[in-house]
Amino acid sequence: MNPNLNQLQPYPFQKLHQLFEGVTRNTAFNPIELQIGEPKHATPDFIRQAIIDNLGGLSTYPTTLGTSTLRNSIAAWIKQRFNLPEINPETEVIPVNGSREALFSFAQAVVDTRVDHPVVVCPNPFYQIYEGAALLAGAMPYFINTLPDDRFKLDFSQLSDDVWSRTQLIYVCSPNNPTGGVMTLQEWRELFALSDRYGFVVAADECYSEIYFDEANPPLGALDAAQQLGRSGFPRLVVFNSLSKRSNVPGLRSGFAAGDAVLLKKFLLYRTYHGSAMNPVAQAASAVAWNDAAHVVQNRRLYAQKFSDAVALLSGVTAVQMPDAGFYLWLKTPISDTEFTKRLYQDYNVTVLPGSYLARDAHGINPGKNYVRIALVASPQECIEAMNRIKNLMTHLG
Repeated sequence: MNPNLNQLQPYPFQKLHQLFEGVTRNTAFNPIELQIGEPKHATPDFIRQAIIDNLGGLSTYPTTLGTSTLRNSIAAWIKQRFNLPEINPETEVIPVNGSREALFSFAQAVVDTRVDHPVVVCPNPFYQIYEGAALLAGAMPYFINTLPDDRFKLDFSQLSDDVWSRTQLIYVCSPNNPTGGVMTLQEWRELFALSDRYGFVVAADECYSEIYFDEANPPLGALDAAQQLGRSGFPRLVVFNSLSKRSNVPGLRSGFAAGDAVLLKKFLLYRTYHGSAMNPVAQAASAVAWNDAAHVVQNRRLYAQKFSDAVALLSGVTAVQMPDAGFYLWLKTPISDTEFTKRLYQDYNVTVLPGSYLARDAHGINPGKNYVRIALVASPQECIEAMNRIKNLMTHLG
């Protein structure tokens, strides 16, 4: 067996299951599950209908590059959403089976193990796929702590010149999971300068890009930032996005990789052998989803209302603020994050995720410690009820 498998840590939800062993939930309350970032809003009917209408596609093998219809739909959406003059659907876009599998497999294609001690850089806290991808590609993950004092920005000075010189890939997540922070143009400028200096690839995870709270000010994306900074052709940059959060179709497993055509050509070769072509039915449904904006606006309105309600309810008992974007509330706890999570589960039947499970000890601290991640994915009524229970626990803890 691959010895690197032994380096993988238990997944956060496995740790959560272990935390709750022997704990009895208070059945006076109905259970409310806010630990997993799984959208619970209804899948739009027109996407469901597109699946039904295209079931005949099950009789054909899909190509890894996907249909031109899907690639053109994705390219048109990228161009409009990120203010690009053009993006080539033939060379700068690849459909993928959800951003998760592509983020993982990208490291396998990028990391060159012939180089001594290759490095993959990740934000901290982080989506655990980044770390697993690095380890199984034969690289060492290094972490940049994102901290509240600087509104969870990436401080690139935390890593030494020696680490940057061995870095082959960096994962960034904007809007961030779990903090909700969005990278500024200045942060992108600094990151691109490091990429130019050291030659590493940037993998930009933007699966939360369409959950934001001001229709006039969508989050800045990596492709948009590159365009603004005059980086023609998106050198050493690949962006990953998904329909899961945007269109409430996590089971469709549909997303895309877009950016540097040279990198994507190699990634496509890898994917051809990897056997990761998207189901033809999913491709047809995805094309119509990317072509429609109205359902996404309505989706955002639901999240905006839930965040507004949550902040209003909790502000009297704890310091709480709206994230820049995304659907997570990153909440500081008055006691340890694991004990708070256990107490909330036991006494109020609400499940959240300890922040320390989403981070690693780096630079002397675990930046997820004494935080919990709350996924506001349930119905507005359930989210209000959950916030009231959290408020009661906070009040009781004093």
